[in-house]
Amino acid sequence: MAVKLRLKRMGAKAKPFYRIVAADSRSPRDGRFLEVVGTYDPVKDASKVTVDEEKALYWLSKGAQPTDTVRNILSKQGIMKKFADSKTKKSVK
Repeated sequence: MAVKLRLKRMGAKAKPFYRIVAADSRSPRDGRFLEVVGTYDPVKDASKVTVDEEKALYWLSKGAQPTDTVRNILSKQGIMKKFADSKTKKSVK
């Protein structure tokens, strides 16, 4: 099963709110998912983002591929850098 970290749209019309979820790549955008990793609210002035770093690193280590938008969100949170650092530490040992 190919897992992706992607956005699931929630909220009312013209007031989007997204959950960052780990989902099977074959499931629909707003369909079944495996776990909620965080939230993203673009309507706020500062685009409020909350990410459970532990869950995100877990799914990335299991081979989950983030979508472009989720990759940008995780990069701004510093999670992609931690994931890359953990991969290089494993290869050095």
